[in-house]
Amino acid sequence: MTTIAVTGHLNLTDATVALVREALRERLAPYAGELTGVSCIAKGADSLFADLVLELGGRLVVVVPSRDYRENTVRPEHAATFDRIVGAAAEVVVLEHESAGRAAYEDANRVLLSRAERLVAVWNGEPPTGKGGGTADTVVEARAAGVPVDVVWPAGAARG
Repeated sequence: MTTIAVTGHLNLTDATVALVREALRERLAPYAGELTGVSCIAKGADSLFADLVLELGGRLVVVVPSRDYRENTVRPEHAATFDRIVGAAAEVVVLEHESAGRAAYEDANRVLLSRAERLVAVWNGEPPTGKGGGTADTVVEARAAGVPVDVVWPAGAARG
């Protein structure tokens, strides 16, 4: 089994969702049946990745950044997807943080990287914003730790 984690942008345009889904499918297809995916299943790239891991017969590990994440962070339009993916996961890791926030997101990303052999980053290549816990921050951390990073940002992709 190969363990691949994901980081990626939340706010993808509708057209970008289709582009990213296809690019992720191409990236993950060689691992079909031999894949463990690790994701925080946030809206956007994380959930697309998680769905594809399951579709390809992989084992999914969900990392939830805080105890209140579902109730206070998951938006109503993403709640059904979040709940469906959690229900299908082989393992759900809920971090000890009471509340979602920078520290919880940074710790969740560290858990992702500690379990990963590779990181797939659905990332437009922009540098970190300085807020911490974002896609670019995770890419920087992965590279510093020697975790190979595969960037997925198809031509025509855009953030909403």
